[in-house]
Amino acid sequence: MEQHVQKLLDSKYAFFNHTRFIEHDPILIPHGFSQKQDIEIMGFWVAMLAWGQRKTIISKANELIHLFDGAPYEFIKGHQEQDLKRFETFKHRTFNYTDTLYFIQFFKRHFQSDSSLETAFSHAYNPDEQTIEASINRFYTHFFADEFAPIRTQKHIAAPFKKSACKRICMFLRWMVRKDAHGVDFGIWNNIRPSQLVCPLDVHAQRTAESLQLVAPGPANWNKALELTDSLRQLDPTDPVKYDFALYGMGIEEKTIWQ
Repeated sequence: MEQHVQKLLDSKYAFFNHTRFIEHDPILIPHGFSQKQDIEIMGFWVAMLAWGQRKTIISKANELIHLFDGAPYEFIKGHQEQDLKRFETFKHRTFNYTDTLYFIQFFKRHFQSDSSLETAFSHAYNPDEQTIEASINRFYTHFFADEFAPIRTQKHIAAPFKKSACKRICMFLRWMVRKDAHGVDFGIWNNIRPSQLVCPLDVHAQRTAESLQLVAPGPANWNKALELTDSLRQLDPTDPVKYDFALYGMGIEEKTIWQ
């Protein structure tokens, strides 16, 4: 890879991986909590809702927090059936009441036996796997391991076996796994290694990656996300996904409202 590309990406990573990034990004939502389970629940939920304008995504996530009485983990553990009616009006684009109820049911089921959402991804985890592909596929199976799981909700959870780029779930995993001193990503999970993460691939990141010849032009799918991550691994084998900050930031730089 040409030296000027690495120099550019390192520079942009250093600029965008900063706490000022938080204020206008969906990662603001889990940063509003200190308890690990609240961070995991709201981090996952806002990541799954992360399509459309960032301002709207953050607004809808705050609406959800209000419905949880400000304490998602406590609500999920202790709610009664009648408490769920308050979510009837919650909707974001195609995500509706049915999906909300199943998300709550999944979290309740998972946290009855596990103290962290990490185990949903690291169950039967193989540290020798180069990427988290198998972990995401296993999570999908775990998420829908309920005989009453709505078929419609499957469209909101991506998986590599479905050929999706899995942008939102890869973004969530970056938040939970990456560890540094800059204060954006949480780094509260310890089993999955940062080197195994796959770069979130959205239209901004792909456009920038193509212009820098990190990937060949083509559809945004899982193979394209792996292609991009392989290129970034040449720059930093232990933490390739740190360059997500640079690629996304450069992609929206001309529109950004934070300086």
